[in-house]
Amino acid sequence: MNPFVRAAIDTFDFADDKTRERFQILTTELRCPKCQNQNLADSNAPIAMDLRKEVYRLLTEGQSDSEIKSYLVDRYGEYVLYKPEWSPQTWLLWVAPAVLLICALVVVILIARRRSRTVREAVGGTPLSAQEQQRINQLLYTQSQASGSQEIKSQEKDKES
Repeated sequence: MNPFVRAAIDTFDFADDKTRERFQILTTELRCPKCQNQNLADSNAPIAMDLRKEVYRLLTEGQSDSEIKSYLVDRYGEYVLYKPEWSPQTWLLWVAPAVLLICALVVVILIARRRSRTVREAVGGTPLSAQEQQRINQLLYTQSQASGSQEIKSQEKDKES
C-alpha cells in the first residue's frame, strides 16, 4: 500500500442501532454548507466532516433530532436543511409551485376554449343563402371540369411518349 495515500474516514461508535440509524438519517437530511447540492453523509468537505462530528456529539448528549436541526439552523441558516420547515418565511417556497401550476392550467384551458370558439364561429357561422350555395356549386363544378380535362390531356401526352 502506498504510504502517501490517505483517506479521511469518519468512524463513530454508537451505543445502539437506533442511535446509528438516527445519525444516518440526520446526515442525509442535512446539507453541507460548502457543497452546492450534497448532504453531510455524502460530502468529503472538511466542514461536512466537522458537522458529522458535531451531530454525533449532540446525539450522544441525548438531544432530539429537532434540537440538533435547530442548533445547526441557528449556526448555518435554513440552507443547511434539505427540506425546510413550514414557517411564515418559507410558505411561498412551498406554495409557489402549486400556484404556478394552477395558473398554467388555467391559461391552457382559456387558450383552448378561445381557439375552439373561433373555429366554431368560422365553421358554424350564418348559413349560406341559396344564391351563394349555387355560386359555390358552380365554381366547384367548373374547377372539377378544368382539372378533369387537364388529367385527360396529361394521359394523352403520356401515351404519345
